Amino acid sequence: MRGIFLASVAATALFTIPAAAMAQDADTTAPQAEGDDDGSIIVTATRRAERIQDVPLSISAYSQEELTEKGIVGYEGIGRETPGVVLNKPTANFNNFTARGIATNGYNANLQSSVAIYIDELPVSTIGNTTVVDPNLFDVERVEFLRGPQGTLFGSGSLSGAMRILQKSPDLNDFDTAALVDFGLTGSDSFRQRYNAMVNVPLVEDRLAVRAVGFYRDEEGYLDNVGTGVKNSNTLIDYGGRLILQWKPTDRLSVKLLGSYEYSNPKDSSLTSPSLGRNKRVSDEPDRFTGKQAIANATIDYEFDFAKLTSSSTYSDFDQRFYVDLAGTFAPGSFPGAPIAFGLDADGYDKVFVQETRLASTLDGPFEFVLGGFYLNRRRDVDFFYRSNLDFLAARGLTGLPDKYFQKLYTHSISKELAGFGELTYRFSDKFWLTGGMRYGETSAQAFTEAGGYLATAAGFNYYTYALLGIPANFNTFTPYAAVEGVKAKGSKPSWKASATFKPSDSLTTYATFSTGFRAPIVNARAGAPSLVDPNDIIIPFGATSDSLKSYEVGAKGRWLGGRVSINTAFYLIDWSNIQAQANRVSDSVQFATNIGAARSKGFEFEVSVIPATGVTIGFNGAYNDSKITKLSPAEAAISGAVLGHRLSAPRIQGSAYMSYNFKIGSDVDAMLAVNAQHIGSYNSSFPNTPGLPNVPLSTFGETDAYSNVNMSLGLKKGDISAQLYVENLFDDHSITYIHPEAFLVSRFGTMRPRTFGIRLGYSL
Repeated sequence: MRGIFLASVAATALFTIPAAAMAQDADTTAPQAEGDDDGSIIVTATRRAERIQDVPLSISAYSQEELTEKGIVGYEGIGRETPGVVLNKPTANFNNFTARGIATNGYNANLQSSVAIYIDELPVSTIGNTTVVDPNLFDVERVEFLRGPQGTLFGSGSLSGAMRILQKSPDLNDFDTAALVDFGLTGSDSFRQRYNAMVNVPLVEDRLAVRAVGFYRDEEGYLDNVGTGVKNSNTLIDYGGRLILQWKPTDRLSVKLLGSYEYSNPKDSSLTSPSLGRNKRVSDEPDRFTGKQAIANATIDYEFDFAKLTSSSTYSDFDQRFYVDLAGTFAPGSFPGAPIAFGLDADGYDKVFVQETRLASTLDGPFEFVLGGFYLNRRRDVDFFYRSNLDFLAARGLTGLPDKYFQKLYTHSISKELAGFGELTYRFSDKFWLTGGMRYGETSAQAFTEAGGYLATAAGFNYYTYALLGIPANFNTFTPYAAVEGVKAKGSKPSWKASATFKPSDSLTTYATFSTGFRAPIVNARAGAPSLVDPNDIIIPFGATSDSLKSYEVGAKGRWLGGRVSINTAFYLIDWSNIQAQANRVSDSVQFATNIGAARSKGFEFEVSVIPATGVTIGFNGAYNDSKITKLSPAEAAISGAVLGHRLSAPRIQGSAYMSYNFKIGSDVDAMLAVNAQHIGSYNSSFPNTPGLPNVPLSTFGETDAYSNVNMSLGLKKGDISAQLYVENLFDDHSITYIHPEAFLVSRFGTMRPRTFGIRLGYSL
């Protein structure tokens, strides 16, 4: 019935209502981000508006039109389209970008992300092993992905890159509305619904306006969980919106107030177990990675005669759920197939305040500058509840627990960052200029164990002993955890940037850039704790100190024939030392952070766009990367599982290609046919050996499949109404795109969503 419904909608839209999905007039160029009169893309990666050709670093930019035309609604599409970047996506709300090979595994558990993610001025990337909402990309001004370390302007989290999601501001003069509806069908019975709407209302012409955006997604899953018995278990419900008020009382002063909310609720994980059959997974309860994020921001801009002053104050309240079946720790399978029921229900609560103030020059003289200060204060509360299963407890004769939890641990951590930054450019002429930048600040992190938790035991032995041996017991002793204040980890390190830009002609820009990066130190929440399963296993170390990265890049950006041909290339060499790495204790799967030797990453990236004929656009990009461990002591190898010469967790080769043909049907109907394809090479899931067991191969180590994804679309547009028929994953590629490196998960493999047919219906006034 759903298939019939979808087909009916498609037929009605395409043959009764002339329409297309954001198709362009036949005589226009390819979709662009915000541009100037000659069609050049304008970006704000340097905190000042500049042509993308003039910025001495490697950037990809995506406008809302391009995102819609390619069907990109979140991180996944950005990861596949951006050269040198891969998205590791175990499941919804559990995403981690890797840029230029700077990754020890695809999970990044217990580590600060190596790619900073910003929504406007708020950094939303965080410590791995936590839920991060995959934001809805509707009504955005632009998405920018900056490759290479961006520490001078974007802080310690931008070790290998930064992604910026810039939302549209209210239009002070014109009333505007837009809507986009997407219906899709995966397989025969997995129905996808996406609804997006925007309204912009000028309240006082040239002075005051409000913009409201709302969205709702109901995407039925395509995996069957054989443990819970739920069909299409990985259904996603996601909804929210934002309200932005723009006030411009004078030509110099502008005030923007933003409030946003998003609730993302996947009903189960999207990781699979291929041994059970296609699109099957197993867990004793659904694995849940849900997030609720509320953001409030006030941004004030003031235009002086010589510079623009910007003050941005942001408060974020983020509640997350990290519920996962850990039964794979002890044997393949899950309860009732595994020896014992074992899981973790962790609830996290983040409260973050960010203040950034900067001054950016606006004069046309030889000197250009950006100066600013940054402050971040984050408190994260995490409640760790280790669980059994009520049916398992009854079957084994294990009594005395007040509920299914045999261990409860309440913790919180406080992290702060205070930094000053600046960049200065001197233009010797229109053809040559130098840029230097520095950021210096202090970071601190401290973890606390709170009183109130407990460990349940019987006759001095814990749950694992009785559960694994199959011995009945009455848990009548509840040992409380005392409050413990962890040691505060502090770090201070500068980030540097220096670049030379040479523009031999108006059509070609070349540059050479040196930049550095680092990540803040990390404190292990369970530092000093022995294993309750095996006292001889690793004692959790204190944490990890800051790592360090040096990047050397040369590049060229060309634009010819009035924008009909553009080529961007970049070559880089990166030295990464004192690497922060994640490991897992074997006996109980407790994660911890540590430091190991050094690695080197080298490679190149390119982007090409050609308009060979009126209405035809061809674009393709690619990247090659070679990143390996180059320095490692025996002790570092033993605790991390790393091996000298081991390739890091990034594909050697990746790329994408896009072709569209725009043409007329009659005098007032535009048509568009587009094909979009991406290829991602295989890469290692983790280090190859077992932490704590030198030279013992890691049982969960593997390589992802090299895979390709092809999407096609056909659309029409008449006036303000548009529609687009599409197919995603045309060849129904079911390759393994992600391998979870840890043994506790039984379902550890990620795949693409199976072939999906659909239609997008759009309206824009």
